Amino acid sequence: CLDSNTQGHFLLLRLSRYYAFDDSFVREVLGKKLSKGTKKDLDDVSTKTGITLKSCRRQFDNFKRVFKVVEELKGPLVENIRQHFLLPDQLARDYAAIVFFANNRFETGKKKLHYLTFQDFAFCAGQLINNWTVGAVDNIMEDMDVDLDKEFLQELKDLKILITDKDLLDQHKSLVCTALRGKTNVFNEMEANFKNLSRGLVNIAAKLINAKDVRDFFIDLVEKFIEPCRSDKWTSIDVNLYLTHYTNSAHILDTFKHHAVWTRYMGVIKSCILRMYHD
Repeated sequence: CLDSNTQGHFLLLRLSRYYAFDDSFVREVLGKKLSKGTKKDLDDVSTKTGITLKSCRRQFDNFKRVFKVVEELKGPLVENIRQHFLLPDQLARDYAAIVFFANNRFETGKKKLHYLTFQDFAFCAGQLINNWTVGAVDNIMEDMDVDLDKEFLQELKDLKILITDKDLLDQHKSLVCTALRGKTNVFNEMEANFKNLSRGLVNIAAKLINAKDVRDFFIDLVEKFIEPCRSDKWTSIDVNLYLTHYTNSAHILDTFKHHAVWTRYMGVIKSCILRMYHD
């Protein structure tokens, strides 16, 4: 007879096997509504990925089941999934990403985003959940981690001063360029493109109050920042250097007051861009 520890171990093993999924499958449905309509399209997904229809349906039903349960629960998303479905930590985090994407309907299917893997998106979801949701700031647990913090999204509009106030924009550019000079082979490109890149990042921030723009978050990062840097041959090290100085220099600007919001915004932006900056 098996002791209770061993039985428990087998149960956990069976559960994590049952809830396991194929990255190539989830990549196809990530950010879509977990609805009958999406389920109807699973034939195509099965053909495209080479995963059997039966397996596609099981995986889809698992996503839906987890989504439905955690939708009703208060408190931290990963922890809720872990406790309720007895899943190991990494799998619970992956499911949290799937739920978060389905809830916010992030666009992941556009051609420009095809190079990104599920794990790239899951990493970014973790950043957003840990920093931009209501649960990230409020430990009273009355809300869950799938909704972005509306108050924060509203405050992001204040960052527009960095691009609408010409003096601030010039001052910011000057500080960043002084810090970067002599440290990179793409300095000239950084200097020439500073205002466009800054407008890109600040405009993404200012628009996040609209659900449609939340959906386009990843495509915006690629179009407004990643593609221009790629075409100028920046390395990941260049991107990291630039974003570090870009973030830090704003804190030295004379009339810029929105330090906490800026830090909370740019921390996530920098992590996501660095994760997404690959071929």
